[in-house]
Amino acid sequence: MFWCFFLIAFLSYGIGSGLVDSIVSVPDFLTHIFDNKTTLIIGICLMALIHTIANIGLPVIILPILKPFNKTLSYGYLCAAITTTIILAIGAIFLLLLVPLSEDYIKLGAANTSNFETIGTLLKKGSFYAYQIGMAIWGFGGLLLCYVLYISKLVPRFFSVWGFIGYIVFIAGTILELFGYNVGVLLSIPGGLFEISLSVWLIIKGFKVSKKKIL
Repeated sequence: MFWCFFLIAFLSYGIGSGLVDSIVSVPDFLTHIFDNKTTLIIGICLMALIHTIANIGLPVIILPILKPFNKTLSYGYLCAAITTTIILAIGAIFLLLLVPLSEDYIKLGAANTSNFETIGTLLKKGSFYAYQIGMAIWGFGGLLLCYVLYISKLVPRFFSVWGFIGYIVFIAGTILELFGYNVGVLLSIPGGLFEISLSVWLIIKGFKVSKKKIL
């Protein structure tokens, strides 16, 4: 049942970012944050705490299963997951800093509001860039995972091929987002569906037993 970690990580970050975006994406976002800071903090906790536990927990738990087939790539997947999670947590902290910023913004009223809005916009942009870079690294780690799954035959190979294609498309989407092209959500669909489908398959079927070989 450890592949539930995949679903937990996917859902916790998705729900958390949805809550956060509903608050920080409005025109007068600092006032809106002040009025809805509890919801914002809950969303950030899902993104930075629950997601962190699940996102690192999965590669740690499956490392002993993958390592006999390719030790280097298995550790590479683990390192990619840890690096991604750290970057995403930093991005979430940027958003958390909007809470004290909104409190000072409300206290000062109309004085120097443009400075507060500029700082708030920079914090949001910092979180955006952290997310895209983190997801690009996650996609690279996904490619390593799919290769190990392919050579090990622990799951049907069509899953590995699907995942490999999905992660390449996903990485392309994150890079395009950094250049200002708003295509990330669309290009994340193949990889996202792969992660959900693989999780469901492994929860039901588990890994296929095969002869292991140290590489």
